[in-house]
Amino acid sequence: MMEKKHKAVALISGGLDSMLAVRVMQEQGIEVEGINFYTGFCVEGHTHAIRNQDKNKQKRNNALWVAEQLGIKLHIVDVIEEYKEVLLNPKHGYGANMNPCLDCKIFMVSKAVEWIKENHHDGFDFIITGEVIGQRPMSQRKATMPIISEESGAEDLLLRPLCAKNLPETLPEREGWVDRSKLYDFHGRNRKPQIALAKQFGLTDFATPAGGCCFLTDKSYSDKLVDLWQARNSREYEMDDIMLLKVGRHIRPKAEFKLIIARDAGESKFLEGYRKEFISIHALSHSGPMALVDGELDEEQYELAAAIVARFGQGRMADEVELDIALPKQGSLQVKTPPLSAEQVLQEWYV
Repeated sequence: MMEKKHKAVALISGGLDSMLAVRVMQEQGIEVEGINFYTGFCVEGHTHAIRNQDKNKQKRNNALWVAEQLGIKLHIVDVIEEYKEVLLNPKHGYGANMNPCLDCKIFMVSKAVEWIKENHHDGFDFIITGEVIGQRPMSQRKATMPIISEESGAEDLLLRPLCAKNLPETLPEREGWVDRSKLYDFHGRNRKPQIALAKQFGLTDFATPAGGCCFLTDKSYSDKLVDLWQARNSREYEMDDIMLLKVGRHIRPKAEFKLIIARDAGESKFLEGYRKEFISIHALSHSGPMALVDGELDEEQYELAAAIVARFGQGRMADEVELDIALPKQGSLQVKTPPLSAEQVLQEWYV
């Protein structure tokens, strides 16, 4: 009788570690499929596709690209709505910014456990991740590894091939599905062992994001998210909010509204897609960026908003700039105003 071929599902972020974890399993004859949970806060793709300065960068979804390199099937699961609870009420708190890293990892692994149960007919036996002890200060410490296994419900079905030798044996190792002696004992933030292993496997092109692949680890993004919540007096958010926080300069001259001002032609084009939902402002007398108004803009504040937008266009040194303020479903009006000084705009109101 032929021995059963064991199957694992791998959490694929698009980085090097999850790529290596899969390769280590493939070397042992384990069949692997990948799963990628889309929260909306992923760094890659969106901004590269929007900004002009990134035009020469290859635009790719790193998780899909990794799956292609490894020759595995990738399942992308939208968890935007469910993830809100993780971000808003993390049991284990936040990292340096708005990143609920430990709760996030528990959530992702628990979703993988759920997914295995839902797809039980496909015969998945265990879960693998690319976690390395000591690599991330909040979610990848020796003390947090068992917390993730227990609170996610994965228990000892969760195998971390890159640091398994530093951890207790898991079910796949005890059952002999996986040879523990061929797993690794990586630890700490030094990436040299991973780079060497990648070379050994012939992997030469991979993403190595310094702060992970999540905008929530980024201070300026987190500051903008908190500002949005404070201004609305609510921590609700939608997909459009997440996207708009990734684009443009965010300037809040008044509590009631902020301006999102494009930094280049690519961002201007992107913001134009929101003109039916937001008040938008752009210069007529000079070339300049598209800007959206997020919040309530009263008539007496039109000139202030226009003067700020004028500061970021070709008319920044002009005595006067004419701008168009377009109100969704109400037409538009023109305003002439001298641009405000850069010091006032950037020092006082820049989010």
